[in-house]
Amino acid sequence: MRASVKTILALAALSLVGTAQAQQPQQPPRPAPFLDADEQVDTLKLVPPPPAAGTPDEAADQAAFRDTRKLADGPRWAQAVRHVELYTPAAFDGWSCPTGVKISAETTPATVELMVRTLFDAGRATNPAKEHYKRPRPFTGQTAPTCVPPESLGTNASYPSGHASVGWAWALILAELKPERADAILQRGHAFGESRVVCGVHYPSDVEAGRIVAAAVVARLHADAEFNAAMATAKAELAKAPAAEACGE
Repeated sequence: MRASVKTILALAALSLVGTAQAQQPQQPPRPAPFLDADEQVDTLKLVPPPPAAGTPDEAADQAAFRDTRKLADGPRWAQAVRHVELYTPAAFDGWSCPTGVKISAETTPATVELMVRTLFDAGRATNPAKEHYKRPRPFTGQTAPTCVPPESLGTNASYPSGHASVGWAWALILAELKPERADAILQRGHAFGESRVVCGVHYPSDVEAGRIVAAAVVARLHADAEFNAAMATAKAELAKAPAAEACGE
């Protein structure tokens, strides 16, 4: 029997993309991604190495980190903090205004389940490159502010950005489901990735690489029959979902 969306969200909250799972005894397995391990895209063939030390691209990355520290505690910083969420109800509700409908476990359970499952597909696809390049996070050796505690990221590497991959994958999927709202949806997906730079936990090149991974994952997902069936169900659901309310980030 399929687990309820609320159960799926509870299980998903036990994991972070690219980080160690919370230690909970006798927990059921987390929601299954659509793609098996042997079906994953080869991200090491997709993304180039991160900018090398001393190159103009690396200097631009460092400059972006320094410049975005000026945004601390401002409106864009607050938005970036909201974009940290991947598993809570707020993570899904945040896409309501761009899509024009209320997205939640109660109003659009099939859409939320689709998002949770693709979260794992898009997020874990960044892991091979992360583990290969082991790029340090921008805040390493710094005392500048970040919008999440650095220790919460553990030893998880910077390149590519898992959050940016998830956010862009969601944007591509939702734009396909609601093509009449594609501009607003893709705008949010882009801002979602940029928020990782604002937060000080990724460089711009990390985010760009994450988007490349996301595009490849979504393309691969379209060859999966189960994913396509889930897309059809979500599209029908969104067509009947209640309108979004109180929009504005």
